[in-house]
Amino acid sequence: MDTQPTTGSHRYRAVLLAFIISISLWTLVRLGLLIYSWNEAAPSILEIIKIFSVGFLFDLCFFSFATILPCLYITFAPKLIWHSKPNKYVMYGAFFLTIFIMIFGATAEFFFWDEFSVRFNFISVDYLIYRKEVVDNIIESYPVFIIIPALAVISGALTYYFRSLINSALEARNSFISNLIPFAGVILIATTGGLFLTSGLRDFSDNTYQKELAANGPYQFVSAFKNNELDFYQFYPSIDEETSTSLIRNDLSNTTNHFVSENKHSIFRSIKDAEKEKQYNVILVTIESLTPNYLSRYGMKEDITPNLNALVSKAQFYTQLYATGTRTTRGLEALALSIPPTPGRSIVKRIGNEKGYLSLGRIFKSKGYDSYYIYGGRGYFDNMNEFFSGNGYTIVDQSSVPKEEIGFENAWGMADEYLYDQVIKTADKSVSANTPFFLHVMTTSNHRPYTYPDNRVSIPSGYGRSGAVQYSDWAIGDFLKKAQKKTWFDNTIFIFVADHQASSAGRENLPVRRYRIPMWIYAPKIIEPKLVDTLASQIDVAPTILGLLNWSYPSFFYGKDIARMAPDEGRAFIGNYQFLGLFDGKRMAILGPKKSIEVQTIKDETAISSVKGSIKDPLVQKAISYYQNAAWVYKNKLNNDSLLKTIDN
Repeated sequence: MDTQPTTGSHRYRAVLLAFIISISLWTLVRLGLLIYSWNEAAPSILEIIKIFSVGFLFDLCFFSFATILPCLYITFAPKLIWHSKPNKYVMYGAFFLTIFIMIFGATAEFFFWDEFSVRFNFISVDYLIYRKEVVDNIIESYPVFIIIPALAVISGALTYYFRSLINSALEARNSFISNLIPFAGVILIATTGGLFLTSGLRDFSDNTYQKELAANGPYQFVSAFKNNELDFYQFYPSIDEETSTSLIRNDLSNTTNHFVSENKHSIFRSIKDAEKEKQYNVILVTIESLTPNYLSRYGMKEDITPNLNALVSKAQFYTQLYATGTRTTRGLEALALSIPPTPGRSIVKRIGNEKGYLSLGRIFKSKGYDSYYIYGGRGYFDNMNEFFSGNGYTIVDQSSVPKEEIGFENAWGMADEYLYDQVIKTADKSVSANTPFFLHVMTTSNHRPYTYPDNRVSIPSGYGRSGAVQYSDWAIGDFLKKAQKKTWFDNTIFIFVADHQASSAGRENLPVRRYRIPMWIYAPKIIEPKLVDTLASQIDVAPTILGLLNWSYPSFFYGKDIARMAPDEGRAFIGNYQFLGLFDGKRMAILGPKKSIEVQTIKDETAISSVKGSIKDPLVQKAISYYQNAAWVYKNKLNNDSLLKTIDN
């Protein structure tokens, strides 16, 4: 039985119906996410009204943009075509597809929110680009072969339920002017939204959850394609260049006796060490998503990381180290280049602008070392191969490893134990050639779908992150046992450090507690175990490694050797794709993309107060100086100018 009348027909009835369904669906998504995150969002009645009002504007604007081409066809299709049988199939198919895409997107947003606590953003763009890894990961993590057919059934049922309305639109014989008026309305809404609607409309609250709830996921997804990089001078507060350079050079003055370049932006300098240089091998292992809370030292009652727990007393363990970002490429960027996070995407992923930098690997190579980047997955993901091969490293990844040497793999790559086998194999190769080695290793097992070989740990494969952490720990223990049997073990420094925490979302733009990561420097015949409580971040790791070797070298590093930092020098650079922070242990200056400045008072890694910052505040000036200089230098590739070429000769 038909459920809708056929009187008063108009071609745009189907469009209006799609409008209503889509905006209602996105409103329900917003409501569902609000309920799911109620404790974190903690909105007042007024804020709830703002969330849904702003959200409606984003939804209306996006759908208007999305329907321009369909509306163009609906408006200008001749009556002969409009009333034809093929057009009926086209319209039914288009309506079904529209509803399916909307429901699929809404469902995907729930899963995305559960993983990242944000609507679609830069991360979702990356996930679209790297389809194989992402599709495989989704298939292994979620029951997609149940979800997708179910969504198709729902979409089909809605299409069938509203068939009378669709038929009414297909039977419409209204005039061209009658069709043109609603089309003009769609164009007007889309144009107005394009001109005046910006992401700044969400900034009615300091609560990140509220701002994300007010957003429109598809709108942010499209916007991310256009804005993968943000111009610092356009979007962030800046200061005079001479003041900026003077502040940075003064802050870095205890790392050098000589700044090499006269360029006002350059921090290119010569690091001189009076001690005799050492030629230890170095293995730097970056562990995927290792949150400190899984360690016994930070309150974990279950001993799921026995090897890393034991390593705390056997190594230099860094208790106050912070990740620079929330993604793997941010960690890799900081570890390889010793640079604060510049706004937008990481340098690793800036295609066409990722080569020729003064990296940690290039410095090792200049000293006669074999420099390798060894990755458990396929190195084309996140542009890793291009970045590392262009900056002094030789690549070993899943695609270069013989299949018979990979006993287990999932969407993201080979299981950690097989990755470590490649590390040992690569080290043996260098030693057999009488060449010291530097190996930068990136693991993948502590990542959704959290699968790994059976009979390794007590938690079954695929049962969540705790199991993946337990397996990652087991693999590290197994790796060190195998390495101890090698002749090169006693002459090798092992560094284990997380790339970022498993979750970085919070009420604040930059929740500092979600950036702290563990790091161990382990070499039983070389380094005395101790706790290192100096406040630092990932950009300080490279200078610290080179400091352990007493090396003199040319530097474009923004970081410092943690071992040689005075107690009051401690600071950490942290950021996400929009906000940039400098934390000194008590306060944090946060620079925002609307040239905003916020200064938080931090206690126990939690913001207890927040005020609008002043550009006269020394902490703010220091934050601006570093981020401003880093953005300019890396945008203009100043760090691979003619001075840099000396290192390769």
